[in-house]
Amino acid sequence: MCTDLLHPAGPRRAAVAAQRLHRALASGAASVALLCCTAAPAAAAESPGQKIADALRRSPVHVDPSLASAVDAEQQRELAARIRRAHLPIRVALVPLVEGDSWGGKPEQLAEVVHDRMGGGPAILITLGEQPGDISAREWPSDAHQSFHAAAAVFFQKDMKGAGPAKRVARAIDIIEAGNGDAVYERATADLGAPTPTRTTADGAGAKAASGHGSPLVRLLSLAVGPVLLLAAVGLLLRRRSRLRDLSTPFALPRSVFAAARQADEAGLRDRAAEEVVRLGEEARTAQGAPAAVERALDAYAAAGTVLDRARGVPDLAGVFALVAEGRAALSGAAEALPLCFFHPLHGPAVRRIPWRPLGRREQLRVAACETCLRAIRTRRAPEVLTDRQDGRPVPYFEVPAEDSLWAATGYGSLLSGADDSLAGRVQRGDFTRTRD
Repeated sequence: MCTDLLHPAGPRRAAVAAQRLHRALASGAASVALLCCTAAPAAAAESPGQKIADALRRSPVHVDPSLASAVDAEQQRELAARIRRAHLPIRVALVPLVEGDSWGGKPEQLAEVVHDRMGGGPAILITLGEQPGDISAREWPSDAHQSFHAAAAVFFQKDMKGAGPAKRVARAIDIIEAGNGDAVYERATADLGAPTPTRTTADGAGAKAASGHGSPLVRLLSLAVGPVLLLAAVGLLLRRRSRLRDLSTPFALPRSVFAAARQADEAGLRDRAAEEVVRLGEEARTAQGAPAAVERALDAYAAAGTVLDRARGVPDLAGVFALVAEGRAALSGAAEALPLCFFHPLHGPAVRRIPWRPLGRREQLRVAACETCLRAIRTRRAPEVLTDRQDGRPVPYFEVPAEDSLWAATGYGSLLSGADDSLAGRVQRGDFTRTRD
């Protein structure tokens, strides 16, 4: 990045700002060319998420070649026709999910990446699930058509046992179209914790044995095996519901907190961040606003370039987006623009500030939250949070000591001390490079 754009934050006279803007205009072409050249090799090797997104633009159903025998061409055409009749933004991406793949074996990560590559907006994406014979659905905005539970219910429906992925997806589409996925899921899982009904026979022997009036050995086995089967069924349901409802345990158990959805496609996220930095620079150089506002935007542009150049992972790349948002807020002239979502900055801009107290701490913070995280907190659920690594394990990024992470210290903008404090200013004074080194 151009080092002549870096300078200590603080008031400037209009003449000084204008002179600096003139220098930025002169060096703009070189900066854009440098970033474009940096991103070119990654763009040449198209990311897996981009390939799926491109395929879904051509057809609402994409099936990986390795699954062609499970979902043949005729079944794909039938699913596509069913989707068109539903008149809903449904897409189906059937891709094998295994631990260590581009998505970490997580359907929610695959869905988030593909949705992002398709440009965002209202959408329903059906994928394979984590369990054999399972499917999963992700929806934006969340719960608009109860798609989450619509796909989950299929796993438990008795008539779907042994059905192939095409039939399962077709059933999910029907439930989504009906809009009653929550009710269908509750019905499908209602009896998982109940005793299995006894089966009677003509001479009553079956009922007798089932009721425990058989031999002592039979009674002993029923007492031993019954609770085991019951616990197994309840455990399966609880694990399933925990995953489906995003009910990750509170922040005291960071291993259970959902990881950043885009972490599996870090190269693509880096490319997107580079594009946003270039765009912010162009917007700042062509802005007609107050010189002081343009100067703050240029500060954010330079700081974002610094972070992008030294980014080690998704938390740093999220910081690039936070700096870009800070620069655009300056250009917009908004007096009290909110930063990105405190809990997961890749969720996008926050909608309001809310009181929040980290588990195990007495002080209460006011943090900026997006609509999704706001809804989770209101319903006493733990919101999805961006994770970082500490001592080799994933933890919520804000649990990293503040002296080791600029993002933990600032909450990506939520925890700044006032109007004179900024992410760009902290990067310029060396806070980011200090925590990286």
